[in-house]
Amino acid sequence: MPLNRSIKALLSQAASRIDSDSPRLDAEILLAQVLGKPRSFLFAWPEHTPTPEQISAFQQLVHRREAGEPVAYLVGEQEFWSLPLKVSADVLIPRPETERLVELALERHPHASGQVLELGTGSGAISIALASERPGWQLLATDRSTQALDIAHHNAARHRLENISFIEGSWYAPISGARQFDLIISNPPYVRADDPHLAKGDVRFEPAQALVSGKSGLDAIHDIAAGAADFLRHGGWLMVEHGHDQASDVRAIFDAAGLTQVHSETDLAGHERVTLGRSRCKQA
Repeated sequence: MPLNRSIKALLSQAASRIDSDSPRLDAEILLAQVLGKPRSFLFAWPEHTPTPEQISAFQQLVHRREAGEPVAYLVGEQEFWSLPLKVSADVLIPRPETERLVELALERHPHASGQVLELGTGSGAISIALASERPGWQLLATDRSTQALDIAHHNAARHRLENISFIEGSWYAPISGARQFDLIISNPPYVRADDPHLAKGDVRFEPAQALVSGKSGLDAIHDIAAGAADFLRHGGWLMVEHGHDQASDVRAIFDAAGLTQVHSETDLAGHERVTLGRSRCKQA
C-alpha cells in the first residue's frame, strides 16, 4: 500500500511531532508556506498530494519547529496590527500584547499631527502600526542594531509609509537635544538576566540583547525614563511595555524621573503591562 502523502496526512503527522501550544496551526502555516498557498487551500484540498520537493521542504521546516525554532522565523513573517511584517532572528517577534502600546498611543494623542519617538524599534512594528493609522504624524525610530533597522526599513517600504525615519543608536544617543516629542514609546528589554524562561520556548532563538536588561530586568527602563524629560514636550507622554510583575517598580522609576500622572494599564489578560507618565506642564 503506498504511503499516504496527502495534505491531510502530512498535517496529522507533523502535528503529532510538534510540541507547542498550537501544533496543528504551526503545521498548517508551515505547509501553506511551502505550497505558496493560503491556509484555506489546505482545508479545500485535503487529499491533494504535494510534490516530493515540497514534502521534503515541509519536513525540514517541521524538524526545525520540533527543535523549538519559532514559526515566525521559519516563514520569515509575523502579523502585527493586521499588517504582515518581515522578521528574522535579528529582531524580536512582534506579539499581540504589544498592540496595547499602539492603542494607548492613539488614545493619549488623538490629534491628526504629532511628533513621536520610538526607542528600540526592532522590526518597526509599533511605529509602522502608528504610521499606518496616523499619516499626519511624524515618527522617528531608533535601534542600535543595523540588522534590525534593515528589517524595519523593509517593512516600512513594504507598506509604503513615508512618515517614519529610522536612525541607528542606543536609546536617545543619536537624537539631537533640540528635538521634542508628543509621545515617546518603547517595548524595551525587561527580562532579568537569570530568568529561567530564557532557556525555554521561542525566546531561545530571539536576540538576547532585545530581551535581557540587567539583574533586575529594569536597566533599560531606568535609562529611558531618566532621559524622557529632555525630549518630551510639556504635557507629552512616555509609555513603556514591561513584565506582568514589574508595574509597581516601573511606576517608582517614572516617579523618580519627575513624570506626573504615572499609572499602569492592563492587557487583555488583566495584567499591568504598560506604564505611562506625563511630562510636567509649564506653570502659568
